[in-house]
Amino acid sequence: MTIASSSPPSRVPLGSAERAGTKSRTDRAGAGENRGDGRLAAVFITPALLGFVVFLLWPTLRGIYLSFTRFNLLTPAEWVGLDNYVRMVNDPIFWDSLWVTVEYVVINIGIQTVAALAIAVLLQRLTQSALLRGIVLTPYLMSNVVAGLVWLWILDTQLGIGNEIIAALGADRIPFLADETWAIPTIALINVWRHVGYTALLLFAGLQAIPNDMYEAARVDGASEWRMFWRITMPLLRPVLAVVLIMTVIGSFQVFDTVAVTTAGGPANATNVLQFYIYGSAFGRFQFGYASAMSVALLVVLSAITVLQYRLTRAGQTDLG
Repeated sequence: MTIASSSPPSRVPLGSAERAGTKSRTDRAGAGENRGDGRLAAVFITPALLGFVVFLLWPTLRGIYLSFTRFNLLTPAEWVGLDNYVRMVNDPIFWDSLWVTVEYVVINIGIQTVAALAIAVLLQRLTQSALLRGIVLTPYLMSNVVAGLVWLWILDTQLGIGNEIIAALGADRIPFLADETWAIPTIALINVWRHVGYTALLLFAGLQAIPNDMYEAARVDGASEWRMFWRITMPLLRPVLAVVLIMTVIGSFQVFDTVAVTTAGGPANATNVLQFYIYGSAFGRFQFGYASAMSVALLVVLSAITVLQYRLTRAGQTDLG
């Protein structure tokens, strides 16, 4: 009798099967966690997204639409095409307001950046006292309206303490906010006083990211503080400085409240910055279509300046290895 031989049953490696099952369960668990994280992220993002759509995106789109219409709040918007833009190009007051705004921005940004950089370097190199940083930031905690009113009283030609000190020193009183020559520089310096501390702390935060080893190595090589500033501090601070410049330039082009409470655009339109002219056109003369066209033009100008600044300063690159 012959017994038929049979091959042994195939064996499945248990270790591989167990690992496959474990991996599958882990993948399912990970997918579940990812879905849970996505839902949680959506919960936190939704309020900010809603605020962005309601208070930024929709007003921007609405403003762009109104720039092609004639609208005064009392009657429905009437489509006029490019008429508002043609009027803007031929409006001498618009170009004068733009020039006044550019003058303000140049003075404000130039002085504020240099002063903030000096303060930030002094805070980083000499002392890192939290109390001193709080004192530097104090003017920024004051609103633009309050700051404007305070300086309006200080610089008053007849009763202001600033002119009282000038008169006591034997000099002539200066009409800081009532003279065409002095008005814009004075407003620029008021806003420099208010914002320089905040700008300095932003730059101070950037200085904190620069390794101290570089300064120590430079000292060993005999480098002076001035040489270290130009060879180490400025190149490594460039990305932060570029972002700060972009933010401050955009903010400076939108100056309004300081002008509104100090000079109201005067004297003789010497401080009639673009934002104040837009406000007057919309809420003073009810020309909302024309005001929207100027707002769109300002948006285009700021976008172009921002892109140009970003490219020229290489804000997205760093020299830190």
